[in-house]
Amino acid sequence: MSLAKHVRTLGRGPGRSRALTRTEAGDAMTQILSGQAAPEAVGALLMLMRFRGESAPEIAGFVDALRSDTRAWADIGADLDWPSYSAGRTRGLPWFLLSAKLVSGAGTRVFLHGWNSHQSGAASVRAVLSDIDIPIAVDAPTARANLKSDGIVYAPLEHLSPNGLRILKLREILGLRSAINTGLRVMNPTRAGAAVQGVFHPPYRALQADAGMLLGQSALTVIKGGGGEFERHPGKAVLAFGLRDGILWQDSLPALCDDVRRLADTDPDPANIAGLWRGEYRDPFARSVVVSTAALALETLGRAAPGQGLSLADQLWRDRAAPAGPETTS
Repeated sequence: MSLAKHVRTLGRGPGRSRALTRTEAGDAMTQILSGQAAPEAVGALLMLMRFRGESAPEIAGFVDALRSDTRAWADIGADLDWPSYSAGRTRGLPWFLLSAKLVSGAGTRVFLHGWNSHQSGAASVRAVLSDIDIPIAVDAPTARANLKSDGIVYAPLEHLSPNGLRILKLREILGLRSAINTGLRVMNPTRAGAAVQGVFHPPYRALQADAGMLLGQSALTVIKGGGGEFERHPGKAVLAFGLRDGILWQDSLPALCDDVRRLADTDPDPANIAGLWRGEYRDPFARSVVVSTAALALETLGRAAPGQGLSLADQLWRDRAAPAGPETTS
């Protein structure tokens, strides 16, 4: 096996090079994941793709290979795929975890998965999971059981796809992100019917929607979210891309409040995540982040009509485990 032909395809020069087809990209990523490809060729291919710009067929081909690598996790019973792969340099507390937990309370089985580099203690996803009773699964049977009993589970990438993590961590050597970042966000290893994805760079919204269509994804929402996560800023208008019934979809969502501070500017104490859920910590802005993000996920799932998710999410928030005392609506 050799990546040389794929590197040649990408790097022949002006007028002769082209993007990889889905089949070629799948073959390339299969070789890379196997660990048998020459490291020089791996770096060359990934950086050529970055220089040229990723295409939807290339990402779909990468996902084909990633799904083969994670086939043990397919069909474990997830309804909603929720990837978390942001670097975390620019974000604060991971409020979106409460959004995912809220959605799971609507009878939806939510599969969170990810790996996050460069995160501060405040931004750490994994550090707060136990505080809000989101279990961590290290294998597919455990994840299936967690989804059945808890309605939500988080799978660390090192257990979901050790090979995928090995490629992702090449960023430490190459100094730049590569198309594996996009592939991991799009892969939906459990084949859930609905998926939500966050991006940091706006052009990836349409790219990931196009790749999702090629992969036969039925329902998908992609937004530029907090630090690159699927996390809505309630004080800003949001452009959403994705799929509805397998058809490309786009919408402009209006701001929901006048608070335009950065998501990273909320109180950074990690205890506030569980505190907000329990009603012990009060922050109308943080509450709005949680509820509005959950609303968009519920609309993606078809649990609420377009524009009606906020009402359902707000009711789910009020109906969760009783908080301490009356709440102030954001």
